[in-house]
Amino acid sequence: MKKTASKPRDAVDLILEQWQRERPDLDASPMGPIGRIKRCAALLDQRLESGFAQFDLSMWEFDMLATLRRAGAPHCLSPTALFSTLMVTSGTMTHRLKRLEMRGLIARVSNEQDARSLLVQLTDAGLVLIDRAVEAHVENEHNLLSSLSADALASLDANLSALLQTLEGPADSAAFGLPE
Repeated sequence: MKKTASKPRDAVDLILEQWQRERPDLDASPMGPIGRIKRCAALLDQRLESGFAQFDLSMWEFDMLATLRRAGAPHCLSPTALFSTLMVTSGTMTHRLKRLEMRGLIARVSNEQDARSLLVQLTDAGLVLIDRAVEAHVENEHNLLSSLSADALASLDANLSALLQTLEGPADSAAFGLPE
């Protein structure tokens, strides 16, 4: 009799087995992919945070500086555009802006289109820092995904994109300027 190789087990398999034992009447199968996505996200966050720490950045600081960097020269956005993109409240944004401003990584500059408002702009120091940090971040991400084959990675990316499109819906897509 030929032995079949069993699938490698992960932490979510144990949870599914426990539910199957305790509630065999319940189809807990959605817990598999959702539990794995959540566990992957938590583990990835830990590994990404450790990469940002070498630049004395937290994940939210990296995200804010990277958002300004991606905006292109002059690396400047309105606070509303920033907090909409980063999905935080205006109160949280105000606190975060103050912290980055105190570190000399951003500055608030006058808005030439609207004299009543200010824009948030990367300083020279912020630009240098985010350029160094994003290079290390991309290398870290390559390393994190290096155990997956190119085909497996492409399949994972396509499947996650399909799930994300389902979950985002039209309102979220519009916030990022994506077609409905």
